[in-house]
Amino acid sequence: MYNHAGRDYKCPICLGIQGVESKDTLIKRSDIVFRNKFVTAFIASFFIGKNSGHTIIVSNRHFENLYDLPEAYGKEIFRISKKISLAIKKAYKCEGITILQNNEPVGDQHAFHYHSHIFPRYQKDNLTKNLTNKKIASPKIRKIYAEKLKRALRIK
Repeated sequence: MYNHAGRDYKCPICLGIQGVESKDTLIKRSDIVFRNKFVTAFIASFFIGKNSGHTIIVSNRHFENLYDLPEAYGKEIFRISKKISLAIKKAYKCEGITILQNNEPVGDQHAFHYHSHIFPRYQKDNLTKNLTNKKIASPKIRKIYAEKLKRALRIK
């Protein structure tokens, strides 16, 4: 519908969820915290301010943005977003959650594959002011967050 990826676009999200670890994707297999038939969730490769360890939820099939996303995928993404959000609260002891989903370049979409971000929130964390202040987190640090979140997902 409203697509911006060129024909030769190498989707870093598709590569990452397929388990490809290369220069074309920052996603590591150890970042993945949840996967089912429709969606995969993983620790983001960049951290923002005090909101470290945020999670990205993606459709397993390639849909560029919200406009292309079939309803069945949307329902499952929403269901898993709730599950991940509750686990983030438990694992990170945060006081709230922000879910962010961007579409098209003007909407700050950088990877042309549907995805949403789930951020842990804390008092006076200034997340919205710090969104452009990203720092790449090492795979070793991300793995610590992933393990903590996976433990929280196992606890009902």
